[in-house]
Amino acid sequence: MLRGCSTNVDNLDAGHWETLLTSALVVEEPMPLAYALLLVAVLGYAEYAYGAWWTAAVFLFGHTSATLLVYGVLRRTAGTATRRALDVGTSYGFNAVLGALTSTLPRGAVRGAARAGLLALAVRPVLRRGRTFTDAGHLVALGIGIGVAVAADRLSDCLSEKNHRKITLT
Repeated sequence: MLRGCSTNVDNLDAGHWETLLTSALVVEEPMPLAYALLLVAVLGYAEYAYGAWWTAAVFLFGHTSATLLVYGVLRRTAGTATRRALDVGTSYGFNAVLGALTSTLPRGAVRGAARAGLLALAVRPVLRRGRTFTDAGHLVALGIGIGVAVAADRLSDCLSEKNHRKITLT
């Protein structure tokens, strides 16, 4: 079952695009309790702050986008073992939602420091010896989530400016 749900290069090259969804819904082995609690806390807070549809959309957008970007690199460079590697789990979607949630932090230095700190934590595994393609995928997914947060910040600024002008003109 896990092989059929995996977004590895061989599955995607064979046209099994449904794995972009199914891979996010299964895990290879039982989740460590700390990760499970963090996952529930982040997704729960995102749902509280922005709603279930927003949370699901960011999770799936981050998961599929990061998967496709990693796939695009791997399909040209990966060896046989990597092409067939088992690639399932919630981590790409989790990282995207975590990055997007930075828009809920106080504006200014706190928000910027949180984004920089999260990116630094995600870059570290990519730079170490023994890294895997999933380390790069986590960084990409976090970057996508932070991009969503920056877009949300800009939209919020535009809407508040528009409402401010409307209030002052009347």
